[in-house]
Amino acid sequence: MTYISDTSAQDTQVQAQGSKTKLVIPFVAIIAFIVFIYFIVTPAIANWSSGQSAVELGKIRIAQVEQGMFVRDFSVQGRVIAAKRPVLYSPAQGTVTYLVEAGDSVSTGQTLAIIDSPELKSLYDQEIANLTKLKTHLEREKIQVKKSNLAHDNLIGKAEVSLNAARREMRRSEEAMKNSVISDIDYQKAKDDLQNAEREYQHVLKEVALLKESQKFEIQTRELELESQQVKVTELKRQVDGLKINSPVTGLVGNLNAQQKNSVAKNQPLLSVVDLTQYELEVSVPESYADDLALGMEAEITLNQTLYEGELVAISPEITKGTVNGKIRFKDDSLTGLRQNQRLTTRIILEQKNNIAFLPRGQFINTYNGQFAYVVKDNEAVKTPIKLGSRSLAQVEILSGLKQGDQVVISDNEIFKDAPSVRILQ
Repeated sequence: MTYISDTSAQDTQVQAQGSKTKLVIPFVAIIAFIVFIYFIVTPAIANWSSGQSAVELGKIRIAQVEQGMFVRDFSVQGRVIAAKRPVLYSPAQGTVTYLVEAGDSVSTGQTLAIIDSPELKSLYDQEIANLTKLKTHLEREKIQVKKSNLAHDNLIGKAEVSLNAARREMRRSEEAMKNSVISDIDYQKAKDDLQNAEREYQHVLKEVALLKESQKFEIQTRELELESQQVKVTELKRQVDGLKINSPVTGLVGNLNAQQKNSVAKNQPLLSVVDLTQYELEVSVPESYADDLALGMEAEITLNQTLYEGELVAISPEITKGTVNGKIRFKDDSLTGLRQNQRLTTRIILEQKNNIAFLPRGQFINTYNGQFAYVVKDNEAVKTPIKLGSRSLAQVEILSGLKQGDQVVISDNEIFKDAPSVRILQ
């Protein structure tokens, strides 16, 4: 009899799915609750129990203390002005005739106006006549000297002839005296005549020399008078030539200070010329920086989002309405596109220091007047005494209390309410 085995050995028991799901859901809920308690409730309870406040990280700004180049500077608004803007004045009283209009372009040496001054021209003509007269007197004096020299030569010649005659008579008398032909009286007379002739000759020589010296003095006097008159004429000629008002620079004509064909006085302003080839920046510096300013300081001028180098070339010695006026000159003479009275932002560099600890400038320096700062470490901001040095537009120097790499809250510290330490919530 044959037996057939059943399939019970191949059967497996299947558990119901509903019972497993019911176990997983409570387990996940328990894990989530534990995480919530650990990360949220426990820190809050710890902070509440210890009395420590907390601030969210997004409400503060944190910066790191760095070591390097510290630049002390400040920024001011400047007004563009022409470095050369001469004002031209009337050289004499007269009537002005303008040859240009305000705003015209002019070049160096171009005639801008003419002054008609009959008085100055008449005076110039008179002095020219006096100069001619003095030249005539000088030439006449020279001719008189020549005539006098001829007369003097004649006198010297006569005296020399008389002297020679006396010498011959003396030699004859000496020969006759040896031969006992003449008496001693005649011999003494011939000797006296020779002495008299020699005296007359010497007298004539001295007199002629004195007369020539006097004539030389007269000539020099006339020449000095002529030279003095020539100086007057040259000065008047300069004034007459100055009646044509020429431009000293290349640029634009500014304002005309008188009406066309009007009478103007001597030294009255006529017009101005603006040289547009060289520019300066006129700045008003706050009084607090006045003692730190010095000629030659570097400056950075912003024009159309481009930085240009400048130099402080003038500082006013006076303080007016809490500011000190100064002038900054562009180092680039080829700069174009500027306009008179254009406003530009200027950064004046007061000093530069190497190997200095510094922080970015922030509101924290105002909370405790720069005496305290909050240093962040392990998610906790601790109030720390510090000492600050120089301050610039973007940086503040650290003298003590902080070291390189420290994380410091640079935003307004009023949010910490003067707490000694504050936890930073991420």
